[in-house]
Amino acid sequence: MKMWHSLQSLALCVLLALLVNHCQGTRQGQDLKCGACRAMVDEMEWAISQVDPNKMIQTGSFRIKPDGSQSIREVPLARSEGNLLELMEEVCERMKDYGERLDPTTSRETYERVTSRNGKPMDLSEAKLDSRVTSSLKFACETIVEQYEDEIIEFFAHETDNVKDKLCSKRTDLCDHALQIPHDEL
Repeated sequence: MKMWHSLQSLALCVLLALLVNHCQGTRQGQDLKCGACRAMVDEMEWAISQVDPNKMIQTGSFRIKPDGSQSIREVPLARSEGNLLELMEEVCERMKDYGERLDPTTSRETYERVTSRNGKPMDLSEAKLDSRVTSSLKFACETIVEQYEDEIIEFFAHETDNVKDKLCSKRTDLCDHALQIPHDEL
């Protein structure tokens, strides 16, 4: 009887360890997807900001309607669908500029840019830099861009505040903890 209780306790411990390991792996996957989404939004916002805001592009139909008019309108080039599609083709390549960091307060993995856009030195003391991180982040980004192409275009075609939260949390549920992530500026 005593041996039976020992076996039950051992089985319970093994089951508990497997459950904790599974939950930790699931959370790491969530952190990766969330980090990829947030990094993708940062990179898209930065790329959009680099386009001359005065450049416009004509969209719509160039056909002449029976009343003699055309349904052409001018939109900023930076937020045109064509430009956004072009940016989306390249955005995941920039995941090589990111590293992984464990947030000490939440114990969750976050992803931050480790390569400066302007040449200034950056504090990399807390960042983990390796090819596994960047390839995982790039793959997660590519999956997000492929899965949510329409939503990404919708959000970036119209200047929306807090795109990270609205796209990565509310629309896609990729970030279940976005309210705890600080909002950084470009």
